[in-house]
Amino acid sequence: MADEGMRLAAEGVHATPFEIPGATGEFRIQILNEDQARGVVTSIVHLPPGGRIPAHKHQAGAEMHYVLEGDLIEKGESLGAGAFLTHAPGVVHGPHESKNGARVLTVQQWQSRHGDFDFEIAEDAQPTASGGGAAAAKGGGTGEPAEGGGNVGESPTAAAQRQEAEQSLGKGYG
Repeated sequence: MADEGMRLAAEGVHATPFEIPGATGEFRIQILNEDQARGVVTSIVHLPPGGRIPAHKHQAGAEMHYVLEGDLIEKGESLGAGAFLTHAPGVVHGPHESKNGARVLTVQQWQSRHGDFDFEIAEDAQPTASGGGAAAAKGGGTGEPAEGGGNVGESPTAAAQRQEAEQSLGKGYG
């Protein structure tokens, strides 16, 4: 019999406290699915009102964020429900903040194995003109790619980083 996949009501998954290095506020996480063999986890991260995660990077793999509700502030830019961001491995992103709180669906390589946390704070890092490799589609925007397959206004460097992230993310569940 073929694998029928997984069905889950997110509201039935308890949100547990989640400690993030250098963060301010009480973050919670709902782990929806974890593929230990591939090291991929799907979760909902709850950012508290006034919460802040410092600029950082991960080496384990790419990550995607989709704002379900509330406000997510990425490098000073306010994003609402429907916003999507993706970050390639090794790319500095953040700080992530929220004025009124947010719930963000996240798919990423699991960052904690045997007590080692793949989270390198990079507050002093200067973001690139491309936004540090984050591809953001704001709710209400067209989200349509520009000619050549990139996002509107996307530099060649950002396009290459986005493409690398998309390829890496494609190695997640499969």
